[in-house]
Amino acid sequence: MVWIGARTTVSPFSVQELAEAIKGVNIPVFVKNPVNPDLGLWMGAIERFKNAGVLELYAIHRGFHAYDSSPYRNSPRWEIVIDLKTQMPEIPVICDVSHISGTPELISSVAQKAFDLDYQGLMVETHINPEVALSDAKQQITPANLVYIYNTPPKYEISTTNNEMLEKLIELRSRVDSIDDSLIQLLSSRKRLVEEIGKHKKEYAMTIFQLKRWEEILERQLRNGQASGLSSEFIKQLYEVIHTESIRLQHTILNSE
Repeated sequence: MVWIGARTTVSPFSVQELAEAIKGVNIPVFVKNPVNPDLGLWMGAIERFKNAGVLELYAIHRGFHAYDSSPYRNSPRWEIVIDLKTQMPEIPVICDVSHISGTPELISSVAQKAFDLDYQGLMVETHINPEVALSDAKQQITPANLVYIYNTPPKYEISTTNNEMLEKLIELRSRVDSIDDSLIQLLSSRKRLVEEIGKHKKEYAMTIFQLKRWEEILERQLRNGQASGLSSEFIKQLYEVIHTESIRLQHTILNSE
């Protein structure tokens, strides 16, 4: 097998050189995610090996460099892997729980999360005596602990044949779909109002970004979100995306003929 490490994945030139070298060799290739949270680099590396004719390709999720405090050695950023699985469903994903966890205490919970997201395997670093391991000693577990994790059944099954449960799930998903449809309609209505605001600003030569107005919107919706049981981080990220799109729309209008 060939293992492409996280620091190699960040270099398209190195990946291309390795892909050229492996042409015609029928062995598995494992591609770790890049150090930084860049889905394009990760997918690009996988594509280079696909183009070289490699038939057995795996993506290894080992987490990403974290810039803030985190219980993990490497931030999992699960949403990036979901994007990868969505865009490349044919590529099996294996979770390097050791590099994400950085400590044995977190390995079981990270493994469960990987199972919940339908990963195809786990990578766990093991040493007969972790204290004297020459590399990454703090995140290694003993063979006995590995056997325990392997034999511990997951909390949840990926699928079920329980008809009653499936019927309830279909009903709940239908209600979610209905709400999602309403959200799209509301966002479309908001878009039309933003375009009207853009035209008004153009008529009176106003700047697009109004700091006081943005602060008012964010503060108001953070307050509403908290009262509705939504996390402040979710509301902040959501409205940052909405605000960015509003600025883009207004910029297009103000710079049109």
